Amino acid sequence: MERTVTIVPADGLHARPASKFVNTANEFDADCTVSLVDGDPVNAGSMLSVTTLNARKGDEVLLVADGDDAEEALDALEDVLTTPEEKEA
Repeated sequence: MERTVTIVPADGLHARPASKFVNTANEFDADCTVSLVDGDPVNAGSMLSVTTLNARKGDEVLLVADGDDAEEALDALEDVLTTPEEKEA
């Protein structure tokens, strides 16, 4: 299964959003990858791999998941990427 998503958080896939994204990917029984559209896929469950994408707000990424929880994983990862990050007070 695959899905194209536009990144909404202001920090893109860096720092806190990347950490949340990686943690979410690791919650499911599915092999998940993420890539910039037309880019090489990386392991969505690896913080180092995800941050090397240098994905920014407004970039489109391709999410791919394979396994028992593939659809649920894609839903959750899309939610992380399309939810604006809350600013700390």
